[in-house]
Amino acid sequence: MFNILKRKKTSENSKTEKEAPRFFERLKTGLAKTRAHFTHSLATLLLGKKELDAAVFEVLETQLLLADVGIEATQQLIDGLSQKLKRKELNNVETAIETLQENMKTLLQPCEKELRIHPDKAPFLILVVGINGSGKTTTIGKLAKYFKEQGKTVLLAAGDTFRAAAIEQLQIWGKRNQIPVIAQQSGADTASVIYDAFQAAKARQIDVLLADTAGRLHTQTNLMAELQKVKRVLAKLDPQAPHEILLVLDATIGQNALNQAQQFHAAMGLTGLVITKLDGTAKGGIIFAIAKQLQLPIRFIGIGEGIDDLRPFHANDFVQALFESP
Repeated sequence: MFNILKRKKTSENSKTEKEAPRFFERLKTGLAKTRAHFTHSLATLLLGKKELDAAVFEVLETQLLLADVGIEATQQLIDGLSQKLKRKELNNVETAIETLQENMKTLLQPCEKELRIHPDKAPFLILVVGINGSGKTTTIGKLAKYFKEQGKTVLLAAGDTFRAAAIEQLQIWGKRNQIPVIAQQSGADTASVIYDAFQAAKARQIDVLLADTAGRLHTQTNLMAELQKVKRVLAKLDPQAPHEILLVLDATIGQNALNQAQQFHAAMGLTGLVITKLDGTAKGGIIFAIAKQLQLPIRFIGIGEGIDDLRPFHANDFVQALFESP
């Protein structure tokens, strides 16, 4: 195995000293399937090769594509290596892998933007959107705990009034986190529910309002229009609301996640992404394709079912976890 698979100590980690080691270990474990599919296969295929040649670059390109890194992102990474080779800045396979790591970090770093709750915009409304099964409601529950631990007051809005169990599921999360939930009966108008919740949040001087919405396919134009209606209705209370529009993406669907992000962004003007279920897929490389194509902030990533397995995205940690076994 390449010695590049050993973690390098760095001062670039911005998480707290207590949280960083624990979450990094969970991140390594969570990315095991992607790592096995990409890094381990890469090491096996390049085993014994000392000199750089076209065959080495072909292996690199193949493994990147198989990990769902995407054509454009893969091309950028391979071109970066080719340019260094022409300038005689690459000496062997190991330095090429080291350079690949650094280039992958560079690709992701523009998307590393923490979601900041502005107190002058209270209640800071986060509208959470996505298709059915992406983990929307669960993500909201985890975010509620995350913000509460930051000392914020939080309110939940059960805007998914179409899925039978969605309201009950959100209420369970609210009870677990001791956070109130604003809900109406099943089948109620989503815009009305979130409008009422926003008014309630203002009256209670709440810091963060997390609003759930019904899952919908990115191709369902009539349902996408309903989300646009929510934006218009909220603008009557606050022209800046919603202050954040988060799309929850399921990493297990690979390139289709990129298609979803493109369509939701076109319809809603996304301000951030949450990428879930990275622990259940060998397609974790999709994060690079999304970064290359959209350059939207990746606010959080999910690497497990636990309530603490959703954390802010850090580019350096993500790439290091791809290249180091637990």
